[in-house]
Amino acid sequence: MKINVKDFNVSLDGRNILNNINMDIKRNSIHAIIGPSGCGKSTFIKSINRMNDLVKSFKASGKILLDGKNIYDDDIDIVALRKRVGMVFQKANPFAKSIFDNVAYGLKIAGCENSAYIKNTVLDSLNSVGLLDEVKDKLYESAFKLSGGQQQRLCIARAIAINPEVILMDEPCSALDPLSTLKVEDLINELKDEYTIVLVTHNMQQARRVSDYTSFFLDGELIESGRTEHVFSNPKCEKTENYIAGRFG
Repeated sequence: MKINVKDFNVSLDGRNILNNINMDIKRNSIHAIIGPSGCGKSTFIKSINRMNDLVKSFKASGKILLDGKNIYDDDIDIVALRKRVGMVFQKANPFAKSIFDNVAYGLKIAGCENSAYIKNTVLDSLNSVGLLDEVKDKLYESAFKLSGGQQQRLCIARAIAINPEVILMDEPCSALDPLSTLKVEDLINELKDEYTIVLVTHNMQQARRVSDYTSFFLDGELIESGRTEHVFSNPKCEKTENYIAGRFG
């Protein structure tokens, strides 16, 4: 297993958001997190790279083990953790920089000064997300000139440029048109050969298409977790069946 979650709890402003979460995320798999709005999905994945630490009222207990090491131990280097666990957000968020500088940003912040290495990494990352052929003649133009789907793939390229082990994706296709969504889904499937991917999605068809494993959250609790085909075709819990069938949420 790449990630083991043990008795994990989160509260914000004194309100319980996640309650006693226990689950495993396999290495080089795509693990979908599904559930209605407000069930704790985004809070959960942001806990995996400690993005929630930026919220003053955030409190956590229990463990999230990355390769056997609890990321909430006092000796954890959070900057190093976030290099290992990258994040792609719901809305594409390119920086006000060129396409090239967007992808190179993480490398430069990490102190890399080898221009040849930076260039090769940027080109390799853009190629990995299927964007290089589309932008090779405008690498130094503003990233804001790209379409929404291209911007999202650019953000994925920026995430993988620093060579993470895990990529967290918080509804990466929610603002995209169907064609762009398909391109991102194809990309996600290709990336799992090199990365472990945790994907939050409201789209049941997307979860079924792209994920190997699915976990269903409801009211801050993990209701059911297992292989995607089992969760969707033969759920163990009636709540899971009702949600997948669209009876609520």
